[in-house]
Amino acid sequence: MSRTISSTVHPIQRCMAAANSSAWWDGILVGVDGGEVTVALFTGATMRLRVVGPVVDFTPNEPVAYHPVAELLSASAVLTTARVA
Repeated sequence: MSRTISSTVHPIQRCMAAANSSAWWDGILVGVDGGEVTVALFTGATMRLRVVGPVVDFTPNEPVAYHPVAELLSASAVLTTARVA
């Protein structure tokens, strides 16, 4: 599967994520509301993230990964910038 990297992702974000690969948080996308998504993390916490860019490829109940240091959200075949709302 090819990965689509949003134009909102800066090269330094990709470097930070690669350098801190153990920092990814896994979860399930439980809601999409405009430019924000809600993620239920496998730790039991819930996060609301503001997605920088389109959220058209995100659907509820799909697995996602969030990198809080690099502010990246990986869902489906999309990697985009997302910040805590």
